[in-house]
This record gives sequence, structure tokens and C-alpha cells, in this order.
Amino acid sequence: MDTSEDQTSGGGARALTEALAAHGVVRRFPRNAVIITEGDTSDSLYVIITGRVKVYLADETGREVVLNVHGPGEYIGEMSLTEGTRTASVMALETCELSIVSQSVFRQFIAQNPDATYHLIRKLIRRLKVASDGVRNLALLDVYGRVARLLIDLAVDRDGSMVVPEPLTQQEIGNRVGCTREMVSRIFSDLTAGGYIRFEGRHIHILRTLPKDW
Repeated sequence: MDTSEDQTSGGGARALTEALAAHGVVRRFPRNAVIITEGDTSDSLYVIITGRVKVYLADETGREVVLNVHGPGEYIGEMSLTEGTRTASVMALETCELSIVSQSVFRQFIAQNPDATYHLIRKLIRRLKVASDGVRNLALLDVYGRVARLLIDLAVDRDGSMVVPEPLTQQEIGNRVGCTREMVSRIFSDLTAGGYIRFEGRHIHILRTLPKDW
């Protein structure tokens, strides 16, 4: 989940996001509801109040690649603030509340809050970097390398132990790195047997440095 932006910019960024959300219309979406569909036209920005969503691309057969996962305090659909169609789909991973802010309201908001423009630019730059890293990983890393990189990127320090706090299924991990659930299962079986990771419910604990190769 992309939370580092708010961590680096402190309460100011959170306050701006909360103020922006207050200008929208709040809607509740159940788990698995499609909030945005790739190719649609719309001029609204969505601010996540509660819950998590995934941003993904899918083909005609239903295969999908997850581009990112966002939670409270994040916003989605910012590309619609320019003319054009939605570039990706967004689905609720759990029951969510989102504030829907129209383009006209958003423009008025940034006119009254110049710092919001700077915050949006920082957010877009970070998301571009995440997208670039994803392309590089797909091009240069094998499946194991992509799985290991995902675990490392998601892990946080909890009392001296590295834990992936996001409750991911093997299918969700496969969708994030572009491989099958079966391949993820094989990699996890070997990492568990080697004492590199352990599972507590749906949370993954990284016990020691993951091997460079599988």
C-alpha cells in the first residue's frame, strides 16, 4: 500500500486529503464492487475514507494484473481530471466508503488551497515511480525475484520482526507479480521449508534475508 507520501509530508497532507473529501459526496461500496471501469469516461476523483481498493488491468478472459492497492487517506481516479478515459479499473477489496469529488469541485478546491497542487504532484511522481519499478521488475526479474521483491517492499518492522501487514492471498500475490497462484504456492512452500518465512493467519513474517535465487 502506498502510504509513504503521507508519512513523509506529515499531518499537512492528511489534513488536505480530509478537507478535499469533505467537499465530495460519500458513497459506500461493498466488497468486490467495481468502483471504476477501465475505458469509462468520468470527471470525478475518489478519496478513500475507509477500506482498501485495488487498481488493476484485466483482459477479456478475466486475467488481471494488480497495479497497486490503496487504503484510507489515498485517492484514486486522478487521471480523470484531464480529458480522456479511465486507464485502469478499481475494485473494493473490502467494504469501503469513498468521497466522490467532481472535477469542477476539485479545481475550486486547489484554487483555494495551493498546497494541494504540490501534494498532488508529489503523489503523481511517486505513483509514476511505482509504475516504473513494476515495469522494471517484470522485465528484469524472474517470478521468484518478483515475489521476493513484493514481500520486501510490503514488509514493515514490528517489534524487530519484518511482517507483511497486508492480508494477501496467493492469488492476489500472483496478480500483483504476473504469475499463477500455483507458482506462488510452490515458492512459499520452499521459503517456509527453508525457514525464511512463516505464516500467522494471512500475515507473512520474514524471518531472515530472502535468498537471491530460487
